[in-house]
Amino acid sequence: MSNPTDIRATRFVRPGSGWGEIGRQLISAADSTGGRREPSVLPAGAPNDVLTRVAAELGPRELATHGIGESAALEYMARIVHDYGLNLTDSTYAAHLQPPPLSVAVAADALASATNASLDTYDSGPATLAIETWAVDVLARLAGLPETAGGVFGPGGSYSNLLALLIARDQAGAARGLDIRHDGVAALGSPVVLCSRVAHFSVQRACAALGLGESAVITVDCDEQHRMLPSALEAILADPGVDPATGATRTPFAVIATAGTTDFGTIDPLPEIAEIARRYGLWMHVDAAYGFGALFSERLSGLLDGIALADSITLDLHKVGWQPAAASLLLLADTDSFASLDRSVAYLNPEDDLEAGLGGQLGLTLQTTRRPDVLKVATTLLAYGRSGLGEMLESCHDLALHAQRRIESEPQLELVTGTTLTTVVFRYRCHELDSDTVNAEVRRRLLTSGSALIGRTRVRVPSLCEPRTCLKLTLLNPETDAAGIDGLVDEILRVALEVESEGLGRLAPGARAHAGQKAGILP
Repeated sequence: MSNPTDIRATRFVRPGSGWGEIGRQLISAADSTGGRREPSVLPAGAPNDVLTRVAAELGPRELATHGIGESAALEYMARIVHDYGLNLTDSTYAAHLQPPPLSVAVAADALASATNASLDTYDSGPATLAIETWAVDVLARLAGLPETAGGVFGPGGSYSNLLALLIARDQAGAARGLDIRHDGVAALGSPVVLCSRVAHFSVQRACAALGLGESAVITVDCDEQHRMLPSALEAILADPGVDPATGATRTPFAVIATAGTTDFGTIDPLPEIAEIARRYGLWMHVDAAYGFGALFSERLSGLLDGIALADSITLDLHKVGWQPAAASLLLLADTDSFASLDRSVAYLNPEDDLEAGLGGQLGLTLQTTRRPDVLKVATTLLAYGRSGLGEMLESCHDLALHAQRRIESEPQLELVTGTTLTTVVFRYRCHELDSDTVNAEVRRRLLTSGSALIGRTRVRVPSLCEPRTCLKLTLLNPETDAAGIDGLVDEILRVALEVESEGLGRLAPGARAHAGQKAGILP
């Protein structure tokens, strides 16, 4: 039997050569799945059946008195995840902004876990503090922000958007001589923010969390390419109206531009929005959770012209960046804007310790303990540089363009929105069936069979001028090729014909004639 010292040596992760144990355990877990079939994109079966099978594998829902041992537990879990999990590397995965992660980023993420450092104070992890400062500076320069810029990593784009609006709210109060953190939002009257009609729903969530209410979000009309219309923004700002609940005049304090909408990948006209925001004295936030990665590409970076004019920017490198989640960053043009988050806490960062250089990043975020997610990001930036990451994005962009051309060549498919970044929205045409029913069933059948995983959404269709359920390809695997895309489209058509032949969602004669007239098929 091992003595207590040997047990401690293997039970806890030690720096240096002790990290080798992590690698050995990972290799052992991976080897335990050897000889098993390559997993499909999703396990076949109805969702409840799959979840029930996983629960059965895990056994009784109670903590056992004795464990099964480290190796057995890792191998057990690796097998379950392998057999019942999601395979993001499969060429038929095209559903969400959820890429296959780079191997080097996964390894660096394990290193971050091994250190178990935190970024709140110097003595919680000095190396990671310097690494995050370096990575923030690199990405701020890539965005063209001034030397005063700074930033902080967080658990996701929704959180980064929340933090940006919190800072914008507090800055709006400070400009009026108010301390919103102390006195609350009531002192601002009826504050509102503006964003496009297709902006991410996290804007509404953030306003609810900040005590402004979802009704504080005023949505601005978009053009046919789903980009915010500057003229519509200007019209609202010229006459923001009154709050129907209180009768108080609305006070806009921020405008949110989107650089890479979730459904379409489209990018709002950033220079025009920035000019309007400056003229009205508004904070300009750019939600570039999806689109920021275009800056890695020489070919596509022009899509983000004007982003350097923003007061704050959200970017998610667990989207275009191929990082394990989470790897979100909020950038500010002026680090001093973090001031309203500043805290001095006796047990963490008392004033005399701050003066001695022992501070951290507690005053840049709502988090206290904060995992060093930056390790995987910094490692990837060092490993690939701008050109390596840019080539990955350009490959995905080319795949989306190929998918668009293929969709346009198929009479049974209708292109709804073409490619800006890596997303294509389309639908299967139905003349005698309800198209919403058929398109939704096509996606579900592909998913539950394990043959493919694609996205869905509901948007206005040009040929019908009304919202319809549509299908969506979000392509973030640079190792997929044109043949893989063609195979995916072939499978979509095969399943769609199968669904159509079964007559699901059959229309009544009157409704069928109406649908035909709408689509321009019947007189």
